[in-house]
Amino acid sequence: MSDCQKRADLITKHTVTLKQAIDAVKTRKCWSPFKDSPSSKIHGTEKPKAGKAAFENQLNKPFKIDQPGITQWCGEEVSPFTQEPLGITYPLCDPEQVILAAKEGMTDWAKVSPDFRIALCIEMAERIYDRNFEMAHAVMHVAGQSYTQSFSGSGPNALDRGIEALAYSAIAMGNVAPTGEYHRKFGDSQVALEKVYTLVPRGIGLVICCASFPTWNAYPAMFASLAAGNPVVLKPHPIAILPIAIVVDVCRTILTEFGFNPNLITLAADTLAEPIAGKYIDHPAVQIIDFTGSPRFGSYLEKTVTGKLLYTETAGVNSVVVESVDDLSGSMRAIARAVSLFSAQMCTSPQVVYVPKQGIKTAHGHASFEQVAQTIVDEIDAIAANPQMAAGIMGAVQGQVSLDVIEAAATMAKSEGLPILRHAGSYPHPNFPNARTRTPLVISAMPQHKDMYSQERFGPVLFIVATDSGDAAADEATELARTKGTISCYMYSTDESYIDQWVDVYAQVGANLSINLTGAMWINFAAAYSDYHVTGLNPAGNACLADLAFVASRFRIVQRRRPMKDNVA
Repeated sequence: MSDCQKRADLITKHTVTLKQAIDAVKTRKCWSPFKDSPSSKIHGTEKPKAGKAAFENQLNKPFKIDQPGITQWCGEEVSPFTQEPLGITYPLCDPEQVILAAKEGMTDWAKVSPDFRIALCIEMAERIYDRNFEMAHAVMHVAGQSYTQSFSGSGPNALDRGIEALAYSAIAMGNVAPTGEYHRKFGDSQVALEKVYTLVPRGIGLVICCASFPTWNAYPAMFASLAAGNPVVLKPHPIAILPIAIVVDVCRTILTEFGFNPNLITLAADTLAEPIAGKYIDHPAVQIIDFTGSPRFGSYLEKTVTGKLLYTETAGVNSVVVESVDDLSGSMRAIARAVSLFSAQMCTSPQVVYVPKQGIKTAHGHASFEQVAQTIVDEIDAIAANPQMAAGIMGAVQGQVSLDVIEAAATMAKSEGLPILRHAGSYPHPNFPNARTRTPLVISAMPQHKDMYSQERFGPVLFIVATDSGDAAADEATELARTKGTISCYMYSTDESYIDQWVDVYAQVGANLSINLTGAMWINFAAAYSDYHVTGLNPAGNACLADLAFVASRFRIVQRRRPMKDNVA
């Protein structure tokens, strides 16, 4: 089969998926080409076993990947569940050689049609999904997510964000007509021009992945750049390389299969002692930078990167306003589950709960501030007291840094004389007795302690703040979003006039707001194709996953024009 036919067949293979993805982003409905449950009823019994075996077979070995400019091999990953090193080593490569190789592959990649590039990216997504049981164990043992969350949140849910970016890429590039005719009379002369519009990629894309959710921004950033014709360098965090190495391995294999330079996708592994991101950021050939990680480094990039595209998703201080509720237990259970999920090591985890100090209305009468706070604590306790439930929800704490965050918050609370409503503690993991676990620390505070609770604390720390009123609570929450940034805000109120009063204020500060969510769905779950993730309107990041702005500047339009052959002056 010729390369031309092979490429045409691939476009045909993935046409339906792309059309469905485009329809989903236009209608914002629930849709996914993947299953996000690891149930054997869906996948059978062999795939889970094979995935675990593939992960275990990789331990204590070099990760086989042939890249340009390899200088040495190194690996620093330690499982949060066993607290033992994975023993996997990865190639550390000379950035100059990686960039040179990427540029060599760029010319041919830029010349093929956007339809084919998008189809090849969908093929990559499907093949990555085929290894999702292996990926689930990889994410578990570098990030600390539970098995089910690793399978879903770092697997299909993250891949959906990648497909979503491809849908927007198809829309953005499809909006550019490839050719045009221009006819106009100038004086006595009739001018007729034929015009050609060429989509030109910006340059090499660097994707800096975060440690706790390695794949979350990797897929949309990688696919958005590839679809536009740009090579991509994936730079994982040194303590969470394996998931990204698997991604790179799959993508390089597919590129080779279809006759392209595999160095269109490369892995930029490094160590904690010798970080390498700066060498790529500063290189003139790198024209696109996608960053997910700490607000500190994200802010540094936003202030210093010039003349390049920069997309950031960092973090902020996510808040909950509790003004009134129908079901106190159900609403506080939703908050408790959200702060417990992945031990609050998520960019959507709530950190501050504002409650009027005089208490709130419920369907069953008045509830005092103390009752509201205690109900949250009780619901957290119910999760922590059940090791099986805690393991599925809380997972493990990725690193010592989050333990330090908890300890620092407790120490500050004691020094300020603030009541600690719930002390953090470990829970016994039923499958991993050496797992690094912590249940949430809960502190009661007042608005005068804002300096303490308005700083992002990446770990299971929750402040319950007594405000003068419901309006004061929403005012504090929106001001916090405006000044410190937020990715997800939450509100509970049975008063529609109160909700109407504040929704526009939340919008003005760029805060995505969830109202009165309870029940089976996690309140901090963000659905690709339907939910926009980050607004770019507050300090939590300048990019949105995903919208047209996330993809449209990754290519530019160059035109040429000339008289039509039959033009007569």
